[in-house]
Amino acid sequence: MRAREWAALALPGTSAVLMLAAIEAALVLAPTERVMGPLQRIFYFHLSDAIAAFAAFVVAFGASVAYLARGERRWDALAVSAVEVGELFSTLVLLTGMLWARMAWNTWWTWDPRLTTMLVLWLLYAGYLMLRASLEDEARRARYAAVLAVLGFLDVPIVFMAIRWWRTIHPVLFDASGAHMEPAMLAAVVVSLLAFIGLLATLLVARVRLELLSGDVDELHRRLL
Repeated sequence: MRAREWAALALPGTSAVLMLAAIEAALVLAPTERVMGPLQRIFYFHLSDAIAAFAAFVVAFGASVAYLARGERRWDALAVSAVEVGELFSTLVLLTGMLWARMAWNTWWTWDPRLTTMLVLWLLYAGYLMLRASLEDEARRARYAAVLAVLGFLDVPIVFMAIRWWRTIHPVLFDASGAHMEPAMLAAVVVSLLAFIGLLATLLVARVRLELLSGDVDELHRRLL
């Protein structure tokens, strides 16, 4: 295989290895939590999903600011790709959170500040995708979407700080004093986080390429017409 083909396989290959390691660490190597038992193992994927979603929305925010400043199509492609991937991870966060709530608190949903602000974040970026689908003019679509992505990002720090600002059922596991968990559990968190960041990067690179190719096809179609 040529160097370029190896390079194209490096990121997804590394991501796959990390994901296998995360599954092993979370389901086998990490000790069983005394109170919640095996259910607690959802936490490793739930937390990593959330961090990956936040990272995707940070990318969308930066790309949207860059588009508003420069008006280049590549920044719009990066922004929409990051929002779509972020919405995927946000959906997984909500689903795993609902599963946790059902098993731990005997309810599928509770209007906890962290859950509520996360749902608002999901709805804001769902609105972003709906806005893009409703506008045909490319420049106006990209500009309006960029503004909405910037405004929607304001909810990200609110979601992150919710368990510190309000009384919530979510425990605070990380603070200035360190991580409040056993070393083996912390190791599982780190491995899982690396795996989901790798998955985020893999999906984002693939989605950006697809978005740019789609734009090139549309431009070629317009020229032929």
